[in-house]
Amino acid sequence: MSRLGRIASESRAGAKAFLRRRTAVFFTFFFPVIIVLIFGVLVGTQPTGGGLFAEPPGYYLPGYLAVVVLFTPLSRVGSEFARHREGSRFEKLATTPLRRWEWLFAHTLVNVLVIGAASLLIFGLVVALVDAQIAVGAHLLLLIPFVALGVALFCGLGAILGRLADSQDGVIAASNSVALPLLFLSETFVTPELLPAWFRPITDLSPLTYFARGVRYLTYERVSIPVVGAADPTTLALVQLGVLAVLSLVFFVVGAYAVPRTD
Repeated sequence: MSRLGRIASESRAGAKAFLRRRTAVFFTFFFPVIIVLIFGVLVGTQPTGGGLFAEPPGYYLPGYLAVVVLFTPLSRVGSEFARHREGSRFEKLATTPLRRWEWLFAHTLVNVLVIGAASLLIFGLVVALVDAQIAVGAHLLLLIPFVALGVALFCGLGAILGRLADSQDGVIAASNSVALPLLFLSETFVTPELLPAWFRPITDLSPLTYFARGVRYLTYERVSIPVVGAADPTTLALVQLGVLAVLSLVFFVVGAYAVPRTD
């Protein structure tokens, strides 16, 4: 079987396994919807009101997208690791031509498709229910590589956590311990101005920061009040995309190396 055939076969198996878990399918789409309804509709934003959620609604679109781009790959890939170990599947995979990076790439493809659909749903809900002002144009196509690279990055990180954890409960605990701080300390829902001055440079260490900044340049910065002499938002977004691409490659390579040859 060719490399493409191996990846396609593992992708189909991963997709079927995901679809058979109806609870996982439900919460993959339901959880981000709840986040949008709670923070976007019930809590709402209070521009110029100060405090948390003091920015216009469009500012928080990257945060809503970050919820699914961050949490879903970490939990799904990490849990898949645990299930493979419990069923001694890695030992069986070691007897096949499927390489470790091919296994991770196949599961990353499945996650990209699933999370891409969930991101599209979130985007539509934010525009329809939260009344966010989004700049519409061809530049929004750049959201596709942002989501794809973000998913690939956190699939790699999920593989690393799956290798380090010794059970499915351990994977879930590790995923939440990593995801929750990243979600709120990566320029998603909490603006840099609300953080201590000494801590603000630390947010640059979070890969999610570059996802949030890039998405915000594409969707929000174009409709906010322009600054004279400021760089084009699309150019700034491409810079963030470049950094995200490098980080995604690093995490994917490390994650592929973390895939065990045996159980």
